[in-house]
Amino acid sequence: MKSKTAEASQLLTERQAAKEYGFSPRTLQGWRYSGGGPPFVRISARCIRYRRCDIDSWIKDRIRTSTSDTGRS
Repeated sequence: MKSKTAEASQLLTERQAAKEYGFSPRTLQGWRYSGGGPPFVRISARCIRYRRCDIDSWIKDRIRTSTSDTGRS
């Protein structure tokens, strides 16, 4: 049984992250290129991973209450 901390820091492949969070792999690739997506770990030039806790935090930071809510305090 994994602890919550171990599960939150688990590294997901691009494909796993896309499937689990409902994104396409191409969307994640585009966000990495433009810098607008969740933080990622670059293991090597062809090996990208995402930590579950980083994706969850990135999503949480985008919660809004209306279309005019910019998220800035």
